[in-house]
Amino acid sequence: MRVTEGSVAARFQQLRLGMGEGLGGLVAQTARPYVTDDYFRDDRFQHTHSIDSGVRDEGLVAILGVPLTLGDHVIGVLFAADRRSRVFEREQIALLGSFAALAAAAIDTANLLAETREALSGLERANEIIQDRSAVIERASDVHDRLAELVLRGGGVHDVAAAVSEVLDGTVEFTEAPAAPARALESSRAEGHAVRHGEDWIAAVAAGDELLGALVLRGHPGLDPVDQRTLERAAMVTSLLLLARRSAAEAEQRVRGELLDDLLDARDRDPRLLRDRATRLRADLDATHAVLAARLEGGAADADQEADARRRLWAAASHLAATRHGLAAARDGGTVLLLPLAPGDTATGLARRTARELGTAVHEPVTVGASAPVGRLLARPDTVASAYAEARRCLDTLRLLGRAGDGSAAEDFGFLGLLLAGERDIAGFVDRTIGRVVAYDERRGTELLRTLDAYFACGMSPARTKDDLHVHVNTVAQRLDRVGRLLGDDWQSPERALEIQLALRLHRLSGVTQPPPAQH
Repeated sequence: MRVTEGSVAARFQQLRLGMGEGLGGLVAQTARPYVTDDYFRDDRFQHTHSIDSGVRDEGLVAILGVPLTLGDHVIGVLFAADRRSRVFEREQIALLGSFAALAAAAIDTANLLAETREALSGLERANEIIQDRSAVIERASDVHDRLAELVLRGGGVHDVAAAVSEVLDGTVEFTEAPAAPARALESSRAEGHAVRHGEDWIAAVAAGDELLGALVLRGHPGLDPVDQRTLERAAMVTSLLLLARRSAAEAEQRVRGELLDDLLDARDRDPRLLRDRATRLRADLDATHAVLAARLEGGAADADQEADARRRLWAAASHLAATRHGLAAARDGGTVLLLPLAPGDTATGLARRTARELGTAVHEPVTVGASAPVGRLLARPDTVASAYAEARRCLDTLRLLGRAGDGSAAEDFGFLGLLLAGERDIAGFVDRTIGRVVAYDERRGTELLRTLDAYFACGMSPARTKDDLHVHVNTVAQRLDRVGRLLGDDWQSPERALEIQLALRLHRLSGVTQPPPAQH
């Protein structure tokens, strides 16, 4: 007898696997040893050609099989065979059973060892994943802490870009929306993720559908998902910072506008309360200021566009006022500003600079009229209101003189400025001087005012006047005769002529004349 191994192991393995209802199957099913003295003469087995030929080729005759058991489970069969007919003794069967028990234990130990090794390998892989995830979490936590610290201490968008540059070991910049690559910026906004653009990465800084700008990571084409997420998180924090700054600025603009409205309108306000409110806004109402009236000159296609243009002008004026510790408010279709005058500065210089800066900000011409310098704004309740009225007269003068988009003050208009400044009764002067002619033209639809303008412009020559008006000289004479009856026979005297010319100019500039009651 001998245990099958070595050269016959492969064939015996084939025999064992293919026995079906044979000896191996019986042993496995009953968990008891089975033995045959002569395999070919034993009818307990279902003989098959493949098994029989294999047994015959090996010259096997007597076969003994004992179960390999672990507890109540049979995990296999240990076979012994002989090439002659024989009877296996009880001791031999017991010995093979002992071998089977040892083999089962060895197999179990080997299986456990393999499972242990597999488990250890799995644990090592899990540990690597945990360590990798831990590093990721630690990096994400570090980025979160840095960004949170920036927000809490009032950092700006460029501080966020600097912090992310350090974390990503690269160069991150905040770029305004118009300066960023349009296609990549729109793709990032639509997808909600950073996108690659050449050697750079673009992360849109957006609020809803509004693009506020972008964070651009320069020269860093290889970006792992964690770093990409870091860039995206920084873009989100940047958008929150921008929205917070905008909200704060809009709130301050409203507060500044309300204070200026009260200075213009609420003459019964307590000066101490007004001063306290101004102090909180860092505005010194005791300093010398100029009141400026600003208006857009670009034509709007419709009411919505005009309203949007006015909002843009107010926003630009409010920002300018805040940077100069002044005030701004929307009023009369334009904007009014109260700005301090620096030492050595003039109201005209301030008006011109303001016109340029506002025009640049809104990309349209802006005309600015300024009052004369005023100090101690709370000394009289109507100080600011009077200065604003003067600024508006200067604004209207600039526009009627063809200087739209420019800035000036009453001091810039010479003798005409004396009439524009302060509280001159311009309307009364015009009414007293040429009011009857104005009223006659309005009632009759005539052109006496136009004829007077041309007459004085042509050196008081009727012949040149008729050429300028393209009418007959007799028509000029008739109109001048009517003017004489309305204004008096001395209307062409040097003193009266000067007053009439000045009244005609003021009438064109201000448009404030109200016709007196009709006289017949």
